[in-house]
Formats: sequence, structure tokens, C-alpha cells
Amino acid sequence: MACGLVEIPDCKLSINFLPNAVYRPETCIRATLEASDQFKFPASRLMFEVTEGEQVSDTQHLKNIFAEYRKQGFTTAIDDFGSGYSGLNLLATFQPHVIKLDMELTRDIDSNHAKQAIVAGVLLTATRLGIDIIAEGIETPAELKTLRDFGVRYFQGFLFAKPATGHLPLAKR
Repeated sequence: MACGLVEIPDCKLSINFLPNAVYRPETCIRATLEASDQFKFPASRLMFEVTEGEQVSDTQHLKNIFAEYRKQGFTTAIDDFGSGYSGLNLLATFQPHVIKLDMELTRDIDSNHAKQAIVAGVLLTATRLGIDIIAEGIETPAELKTLRDFGVRYFQGFLFAKPATGHLPLAKR
């Protein structure tokens, strides 16, 4: 289904993976690359995301996975950042291309000083490390405005469109 969406510039297909289930990254990625070739989906448009919600028992292993995925030319991401086990410790070990801020950090950020302070710190850290930020779970114009004022450029959430299968939903903004 994603093959029909490749005409959209810089559109990525996000694939979540569980690092504890990946034994050898170069081997585990083989099926994905075969499917990419078979359906003529550009492998450069793949983004592999590890969710911060899974406790990583071997951070060196995760670092090796991300190094292999970078070597292959894939975009790497930490999904649900701020919701899980490692937080900033994960960033000290490796730096992905993208951090997706968990919706619990972005929800009602316009009226929550503590969330504003935390997100400002994460943004400063990400900027210094050359990491792009995607704010997840944006539902109100006030959340969007606050995050834009903080310098966030990329967003996802119901404010823009509901999830859809088989096509990209029309964005409201």
C-alpha cells in the first residue's frame, strides 16, 4: 500500500521494531529489503523506529542496530520519547535522526508549565545533537501554536487528520 504514496516528497514509511527481537540487524532487515525491491519502494524512504516503551537490556546491541540501519541509508527514530525506560540515557548512547515526542508531553502543553520546561530542554538537546523532532498527539490549535513557538517543525495528530489505511488522509491544515 505504501508504494502508491511515494510520489509525496520526503514521505517516509515508519516501521517499528523491538530491539530485543533483533539478533543480527543485517540479517533481520533482509525481508524488508526484499519487499522493498519487489514492490519498488525506495529503501531510502524507510524509517525504523524503536519505541522507548520497551526496556532495552543491551544498549550496545541497540546502538549496533541503529549503526547498521544508518549504514543502509535508513532514517532512525525513537518513538514515544519521554514515556519509557531510558529517556535521555538513550540519547547519550546513540543519536537517531528523529525523536518523536510522546503525546503525554505534548497534550495540553499550552497550559502546562512543567511540560513546557521539559520539552524546551529536549528541544535544546536535540538541536545540539542534530536530531529532528516530531510532536505526536497534537489535537488543539493551542498545542500546535505553543510547539511551533518552541521551534518544532513536524507534527502528527488528530488536529491534522485521522489515521487511515490504504491512503494518506487529507490534512485539515
